[in-house]
Amino acid sequence: MKVSLVALSVGIGLWTCGAVPALSAQSLNIVCAADEAWCAAMQKAYEAKSGAQTTMVRKSTGEILDQIRREKDAPTVDVWWGGTGDTHLQAASEKLLEAYASDRESELLPWAQNFFTMSGGQSAGIYAGALGFAYNGDLLKKEGLPVPSCWKDLIGESFQARIMTGNPNSSGTAFTMLATLVQLFGEEEAFSYMKALDRNVSDYTSAGSAPVKAAAKGETVIGISFMHDAVTQKEAGAPLVIVAPCEGTGYEIGAVSIVRGTKNRDEARRFVDFALSPEGQATGAAAGQNQVPSNVRAKLPAGAPDLSLIKMVDYDFATFGTPEERSRLLQRFDTEIHPPSQ
Repeated sequence: MKVSLVALSVGIGLWTCGAVPALSAQSLNIVCAADEAWCAAMQKAYEAKSGAQTTMVRKSTGEILDQIRREKDAPTVDVWWGGTGDTHLQAASEKLLEAYASDRESELLPWAQNFFTMSGGQSAGIYAGALGFAYNGDLLKKEGLPVPSCWKDLIGESFQARIMTGNPNSSGTAFTMLATLVQLFGEEEAFSYMKALDRNVSDYTSAGSAPVKAAAKGETVIGISFMHDAVTQKEAGAPLVIVAPCEGTGYEIGAVSIVRGTKNRDEARRFVDFALSPEGQATGAAAGQNQVPSNVRAKLPAGAPDLSLIKMVDYDFATFGTPEERSRLLQRFDTEIHPPSQ
């Protein structure tokens, strides 16, 4: 089952503000895969709204999945908030998550409702964002480098050791990239491309937003990340040029899930309700983030990329959200592209 591009783009212009009913207070342990600034803003907003005491720990998506797997018999996490949806789907298929149908589901855009159905009601879509890359315009000009506009431009000899990207073992962004390339080019051509790209990669980061943050600081010329992460850096004054690759690209649906075995079920459900509300989703823009929120009444951040104008693959979340496919592709990446010891 796929989430169509048409469904993803519907309703971007229909955003208004809404309200959330008062919540009661309990303690809650949350692990967050969004940007650090958004994690902090969401924690503050939820505590102010609910009166609950929470802990919020930020980790990369793959690291969170590994933790939840390790702790499946005695979970220390109540809620997993943020991070690429295919990883949440993997957790759902492994029976690591708990089903919950929030009343807010009826307020969500079609792509988020489809995602909820795909997860068996165990995970809810909270935002969407397109994959791309960004280059430091000042560095590019200074070094006399060609302007890249396509995925295949990045494997040119001019960009040797001038590109950073995430490691798909820990970064949900990087796994989305790997799955995107397989869907764009076919698996064999995708891995041939990754081998060529590897010659130009100076570092594989654990966090998916780290490459564009490095490009923003002038630590690398090109960073591969979700476009909204690059927009955040550009709005802060970085000399970044953001590119939607000419061949097409993939996208993420960021999600929120309740961990199976939580001892704080009622509070976890209230947190999910808040995360799906216009008020909860507004914390993204307040923290300088530019993802497209899933609630039809949430305000679209001014810097959010217009997904309807980006050429995107019909991303197959059902296939690439399975543990078997993830494990197989990661093993091939580790064997052929970047062994873990490197």
